[in-house]
Amino acid sequence: MDYTKLGFETRQIHAGLDRDNASCSRGTAIYPTAAYRFPTCEYAAGLFELSQPGNIYTRLQNPTTSAYEERVAALYGGSGALAVASGMSAILIAVTSLAEAGDNIVASPYLYGGTYNLFRHTLRKLGIEVRVATEATAEAIGGLIDERTRCVFAESMGNPTCAVPDLEAIGRTAAAKGVPFIVDNTFGACGYLCNPFEWGANIVVDSATKWINGHGTAMGGIIVDGGNFDWGNGKFPAIDGPSEGYHGLNLYTAFGRQAFIVKCRVDGLRDLGASPSPFDSYLMMIGLETLSLRVRHQIESTRRLAEYLREHSAVKNVAYIGFENHPWHSNAARFFRDGAGAVLNVELNGTLESTVRFVEALQLVAHMTMIGDSISVVTHPASTTHKQLSESDLAKAGVTPTLLRVSAGLEDPADIIADFDQAFKAAGLC
Repeated sequence: MDYTKLGFETRQIHAGLDRDNASCSRGTAIYPTAAYRFPTCEYAAGLFELSQPGNIYTRLQNPTTSAYEERVAALYGGSGALAVASGMSAILIAVTSLAEAGDNIVASPYLYGGTYNLFRHTLRKLGIEVRVATEATAEAIGGLIDERTRCVFAESMGNPTCAVPDLEAIGRTAAAKGVPFIVDNTFGACGYLCNPFEWGANIVVDSATKWINGHGTAMGGIIVDGGNFDWGNGKFPAIDGPSEGYHGLNLYTAFGRQAFIVKCRVDGLRDLGASPSPFDSYLMMIGLETLSLRVRHQIESTRRLAEYLREHSAVKNVAYIGFENHPWHSNAARFFRDGAGAVLNVELNGTLESTVRFVEALQLVAHMTMIGDSISVVTHPASTTHKQLSESDLAKAGVTPTLLRVSAGLEDPADIIADFDQAFKAAGLC
């Protein structure tokens, strides 16, 4: 079925379903298998030389996971998707499918702490230089691109600052330099709030653990290929050139618009082994069916919580992308549905110690390193997600000792506000 003419809500339910399955089941089956029987040796040879579609080993592909990948690709309008074990493995596989020792990538400064560590430490050990721009602007990013740059990387909404860079301008800059633009769209809720492909991105990565799953029950990541980059521009011989692992096969010639996502699967996933379990893929499929409904409720809860916090004496500042005074409000209004997000940041009056007392006094709101869950969550970035960053990097990321990231869940927002209220009192902040 051609899903391109169907609405998002329809695609999130119907894409990826196998209507020809012999059981006539309504749902997607879970295939708990590690390997697959080959009907003939010729068939097996075709699989291994990439001329025959099919399943070899669940590290590479699984029918349940394939259905999930098809659904995500349909939601984004991409040419293909690859499910992996976590959001971090999605970033790792995407970047290392493009860059090797001696190459560099250019990144926005507004990044999740785990991404900072990957870029600043792990990739450096692999010989890949990461150039972090001083600002999330096309000018600052473009000034760092040279002939060895293999991609530009940004988050559609920064974690935890909620910074929204000018995706369109950065996309134009990357295109003019002949390098792909990768966007971590975790905060964009699998394309429902923001679809970076509409603004010039070429590759999207998501932490599926968050809004895609939506219930905190599974880990996962996803890479989506927009199918809109010219891999034949001479900068990517591993894609448009003889493949050492497949007897000289040219992936771009063989797979066209899907060349990059095939590269991620047949090299990155094959060699790094960051494959999801079929059961986790099944949970992601279920989560996607209610994605838009959940996100709409969470956005409304986030707005009500932000309005409450803005008037509270214990609060120094509320950074909510829906408020006009947010420094990135105008960009959010352009790139995000209704100019809104389901996460806010609140900086409390007081000290690190009083902030800890407040967090530990919460009863309904969970203290976790999580967003996009059905449970409302508060995170203290300085002691958790960004703990490994230096003081200068913390300052660049906008992380202070009293900053809290809040992800609204699916509870009654009045109950969440009441929980915040009692925690402020218990912490002696009011």
